Amino acid sequence: MTDQETTQADGQQGRATPDTTAQDNTPPVSTPPAAALPAAPVVPAASDHPERWGRVDADGTVYVRTADGERSVGSWQAGEPAEGLAHFARKFDDMLTELGLLEARLNSGAGDPKQALGSAKHLKDALADAAVVGDLDALAKRVDHVIARAEVAMEAGKAAKEQARAEAVARKQALVDEAEGLANESTQWKAAGDRLRAMLEEWKSVRGVDRKTDEQLWRRFAKARDAFNRRRGSHFAELDRQRSSAKQRKQEIVEEAESLATSTEWGETANRYKELMADWKAAGRAPKDADDALWKRFRAAQDQFFSHRSEAFSERDAEFAANAKLKEELLAEAESIDPSANGLEAARNQLYKIQERWDQIGKVPRERVRELEGKLRAIEERVRSAADAQWRRTDPEAEARVAQFRERVEQFEAQAAKARAAGDKRRAEQAESQAAQWREWLAAAENSVANR
Repeated sequence: MTDQETTQADGQQGRATPDTTAQDNTPPVSTPPAAALPAAPVVPAASDHPERWGRVDADGTVYVRTADGERSVGSWQAGEPAEGLAHFARKFDDMLTELGLLEARLNSGAGDPKQALGSAKHLKDALADAAVVGDLDALAKRVDHVIARAEVAMEAGKAAKEQARAEAVARKQALVDEAEGLANESTQWKAAGDRLRAMLEEWKSVRGVDRKTDEQLWRRFAKARDAFNRRRGSHFAELDRQRSSAKQRKQEIVEEAESLATSTEWGETANRYKELMADWKAAGRAPKDADDALWKRFRAAQDQFFSHRSEAFSERDAEFAANAKLKEELLAEAESIDPSANGLEAARNQLYKIQERWDQIGKVPRERVRELEGKLRAIEERVRSAADAQWRRTDPEAEARVAQFRERVEQFEAQAAKARAAGDKRRAEQAESQAAQWREWLAAAENSVANR
């Protein structure tokens, strides 16, 4: 389930309400031992020696002996006096057994001290005219002991209940604090949403908080959950808006990329694809299905362009390699130039024609430019050196040569300017190269005239 689906599911769940039906059902509190109470008085069973605690007179009236004297507890006409005493003694033992059960429940912690106290007081009230024979004085003291024990247990129970209530309040307060922290700060939407749902279940399991406090804490807890859900909903709504905007922007990028796929402006278009890739990354994430589909189109356009460029570069490299071979052949031809054998002017004319053919051939592989140009420059230097030597030997027409060289320089410069104005870059560069060559020869001629 996505974070957004989690948000919707949480909204469908609705607002939970606190389980107030069980808030007053405080868990049973174990009764602690009453260490400060004296030991419980021993009460002997009356049925063992009933004659010690009562008698039956001649008319069948049954009496029980107490510290305040005898009192009548009933009449026995059904049989022997001993049987009558035994009958009333068993009723005493029944009361003793009932008291023992109350005391046992208190001691075990399983009984309700309040209920035990009420039963003990009822038993005490019944002792005043109880139709029993036994040690009523000892039984009264034992009842008082149980009453005191129950009162101590009730106080302890109240303290334990208050402690349990305080602990329950603290647990719910901790849940409220955590929920408010998540509502105000968390951006871990799924993890925080899961935690809030778990906290709600934990909240329901905490019992023993008074209704007023529980309602106050619940209002804060519910408010925090609502605030988190609103903030999470706003986040995903904004995310949807951003993804919609990213989708639109990426659609524009793809359309431009596809329009450039057939371009032959290799350098400019390759740079534009790099910029489009940066724009793609800056656009952010679109919805996944749309993002994947747009990316496939973008990559397909890129691949088409660069595939065509690779094919064109392969053809260009083959052309450059063929040009290099032609220039190697020209260099072999240029190596035969010999000013001393054929004359300086013939050598210059031959070199000029080779230079024109050289420029017409075109470009060679980048790694061979320096090598080939260097070899041609060496041949040009050889012809120039021969010219310098001749100028130094003969100088009748030095001034005329200077004027001639200057004229040729101006001629080639004019051709270069005209070609560049016409947009013919290749012919302009060719003319400038020739002008530079003649300019060097002009400088040499001028230097020769100056040093005559």
